[in-house]
Amino acid sequence: MIINVCDFLDKSVEKFPLKTAFVDGEDCINYKNFSNLTQKVASKILSFSFFKSPVLILLPKSIGCLAAMFGVARSGNFYTVLDDKIPKERLLKIVEVLEPKLLVTLKDSKFEYLGVPTLFAEEFEVYDVDNTLLEYAKNRQIDTDLLYVLFTSGSTGIPKGVCTAQKSVIDFVFNAQETFCIDENEVLANQSPFYFDFSILDIFVSVKAGATLHLLQNPLFAFPDKVMEYLDKHKVSMIFWVTAIMIYFANSGILSKYKCEALCKILFCGEIMPIKVLQEWQKCFSSALFANLYGPTEITDVCSYYIVDRGFEASELLPVGKSFRNTEILLFDDNLKLIAPNVPNKKGEIFVRGSGLSFGYYNEKDKTDSAFIQNPLCKSYAEKIYKTGDIGAYNSYGELVCYGRADNQVKILGHRVELGEIESVIGAHKEVLNNVCLFKDNVLHCLYESSGGGGDFIKRISS
Repeated sequence: MIINVCDFLDKSVEKFPLKTAFVDGEDCINYKNFSNLTQKVASKILSFSFFKSPVLILLPKSIGCLAAMFGVARSGNFYTVLDDKIPKERLLKIVEVLEPKLLVTLKDSKFEYLGVPTLFAEEFEVYDVDNTLLEYAKNRQIDTDLLYVLFTSGSTGIPKGVCTAQKSVIDFVFNAQETFCIDENEVLANQSPFYFDFSILDIFVSVKAGATLHLLQNPLFAFPDKVMEYLDKHKVSMIFWVTAIMIYFANSGILSKYKCEALCKILFCGEIMPIKVLQEWQKCFSSALFANLYGPTEITDVCSYYIVDRGFEASELLPVGKSFRNTEILLFDDNLKLIAPNVPNKKGEIFVRGSGLSFGYYNEKDKTDSAFIQNPLCKSYAEKIYKTGDIGAYNSYGELVCYGRADNQVKILGHRVELGEIESVIGAHKEVLNNVCLFKDNVLHCLYESSGGGGDFIKRISS
């Protein structure tokens, strides 16, 4: 029985001990050595004699950061990964909410002002493995223990810590691996920072499959040529990137320069994918599988997917598809009445239920209660569903389409419209590379990036 994500790692060590698990520039590590490193970290953490407690990780994207994450999980505690360049004011707010028992960072990071006992990543290798402590910790763990608390910005500017259990990540990993047929032959290229939930698929699905994960540093993505050259050179077969990066790469005009013959699975998420951008990627990688994924942080990375299997008009919205197994997406109108998939084009708010659901927000009961509500379809017992705040509808195929945030819904001339819909129509114009719509003082504004231009360009768009 899988109880902890480290069980995935242990099984891959048995099958592929000498296979490369992670690559970070010139550094790489095989499964056996990585597992040993996580045991050292876990043993050191356990020597502090706390359990089911928060550990704060302030490290750059690296093999060391991954070792810290898995080491915390092995110890029976849970982690929060933050950007090591995080502003001090935001860091102090998070520390106030989280009250971490331990900090893991680098020696030159200078976070002494936090006043938290500290481990340094440079010393991981010199720690001893204490098998007695590790076995004791393993026997005390259950799958409803937290794996991590991931902090989002929060609508008020105050960080909210999303609490995610081991079981939620475990369930998602099984789903994603099965859905996208990921095995030990896969070579993935990670784009998302480890303090973003999109990295969950990259890290844990890769480890469960016994695949190899390349860590691409964030600054590299400012240079699309270098990234594509890297994918080609290292025979990367799968990527899961945010839509904004996909747009940037498509608009840079460099996709056709690189064959990347191994690249056969292209997954994306994070915002509405313009059809023109998708078509540009499809033109360059015609034999690849393309999938649009959707899901808020509160539902463990993503909860639905749409494998692109037909053509679309440039002004259409790409579906977010159907929910993963063991997850259900519900669409409710303003009166919390269910909208069925056979009712096309009727908009409502997206709610989600299933084992991927977060436990709520760390030390924030009121915010948790407002976002995780009783399922209105269930009157006989307590069942929580998550109120996403996203507007959706079913199309004529019965597929779910997401229009964006409910707070991006505006009223113009008495009609309620979603800014995402307007952006989609404007983005269909042949000269528009990217655009965003804003509604301020009862006036609709459009900011756009153009391949053409001219003084009357915006008039031609609006016509």
